[in-house]
Amino acid sequence: MGSSSKKCCCSGGLRLCICVTSILFIVLLVVFLILFFTLLKPKEPRIVSQPVTLENFNIVILWPAMKIQLNVTLGMVLTINNRNYGGFTYQDGVAYVNYHGDLVAEAPIENGSIPARGRHNISSSVTIFADKVIGNSNFLGDYHSGVLNFSASTTLHGKVSMLKYFKMKAASHSSCDISIFVQNKTIDSDCKSKVRL
Repeated sequence: MGSSSKKCCCSGGLRLCICVTSILFIVLLVVFLILFFTLLKPKEPRIVSQPVTLENFNIVILWPAMKIQLNVTLGMVLTINNRNYGGFTYQDGVAYVNYHGDLVAEAPIENGSIPARGRHNISSSVTIFADKVIGNSNFLGDYHSGVLNFSASTTLHGKVSMLKYFKMKAASHSSCDISIFVQNKTIDSDCKSKVRL
């Protein structure tokens, strides 16, 4: 009699222990899922193209040979704001500059990483190939109008890592319309950025 009631007690205690453990596991799982889909959910990094700067601009027209010498260097800065609670790692990239559809400059962007909730500036100097600009059929017309119009684009591919196990690919694309004013050697730019997860 005593041994059967003892078995019954042990069996009831084991069931209670399993029930409590199961409930705690379910509660912890629900809390983790809520945290993951709200606070820890991977978010796209915010990437902002800063206004392009004119680091160097010099144009000389030699008469009467009508020889043109042009020297242009642009400063480009991308600001990446990693809003995640995990790191963002991006691969090597290239910044391209076009003049009326012709590629006139490119500059490499080295890979790097940004810690959780961190911010990072990627800067690059781009020297424009003068002969490609001068050789373009639009150059003389643009020069006489006083404005040289360029476009720049950059695409970065990377990954957002959460808790070292969850990784999500991200690609950011930025583009800028750039106007260089010949007479006063100033620059104006309008930049936009897009991110795809």
